[in-house]
Amino acid sequence: MKPAPFDYVRAGSVAEAVGLLAAHEGAKLLAGGQSLLPALNFRLSAPGLLVDIGRIADLRRIDVTATMLRIGAGCTHAMLLEAPEIAAHAPLIATALAHVAHPAIRSRGTIGGSLANADPAAELPACMLALDATIIAEGQAGARRIAAADFFTGLFETALEPGEILTAVEIPLVPGRRYGFAELARRHGDYALVGLAAAAEGDAVRLGFFAVGHAALRAPAAERALADGAAGIEAACAALAEDLPPHADPEISAPVRLHLARVLLRRVMKECLAP
Repeated sequence: MKPAPFDYVRAGSVAEAVGLLAAHEGAKLLAGGQSLLPALNFRLSAPGLLVDIGRIADLRRIDVTATMLRIGAGCTHAMLLEAPEIAAHAPLIATALAHVAHPAIRSRGTIGGSLANADPAAELPACMLALDATIIAEGQAGARRIAAADFFTGLFETALEPGEILTAVEIPLVPGRRYGFAELARRHGDYALVGLAAAAEGDAVRLGFFAVGHAALRAPAAERALADGAAGIEAACAALAEDLPPHADPEISAPVRLHLARVLLRRVMKECLAP
């Protein structure tokens, strides 16, 4: 199929893009286009204007301060896989991105697009939960900071307001933080049937599950059980029945999904809590 007719503008700055969104109701942002273009071709979306933000230099930066890693929303998955700043300060992201689709998609898809799309089976939203990230959004009212825990609100839904642009994510630098990641899919590159990203800081563990419900989510009861370290793994597995909503789809039943989530939790904690 072919998309409905639309106008196209390449924005030279975030401010210009924000202005275009405000001036054209229903306009859509185009970055990597890996989710938007199929929706256009199937006419699931028919905006009158596409605002291309893919060449805004400020959105393709990676900056490191003494306390923070800042990743521009326009950075592609391939860029992040190769960036030494990611390998040094957020290796969880690189590990997760190796599971995202295939090289052709990773070369175009962006971190901002993945987070704004909020696919419940995507890896990066769960990583943001595990890393205690902050999402930066900009609109006509200025910049806004949104905790990752508050950002993913439902099935393909986020806390972004109409006219706002996700411009960056900020990840606090925590010395000695340990990471773990695993997902199960029928084939490499397929959507996950269930997945888990985790980060451990001392006795505190942050779990970000994906493909277990309508959005990436934390598992607070399991996290509390893991305060006992490796001795709490089985209690944490039991607590997942409280944390994870029953979620079945044509691929997998709810009981099997819960079982697989427990399998991944054991696997990831052996890596994350290793002495």
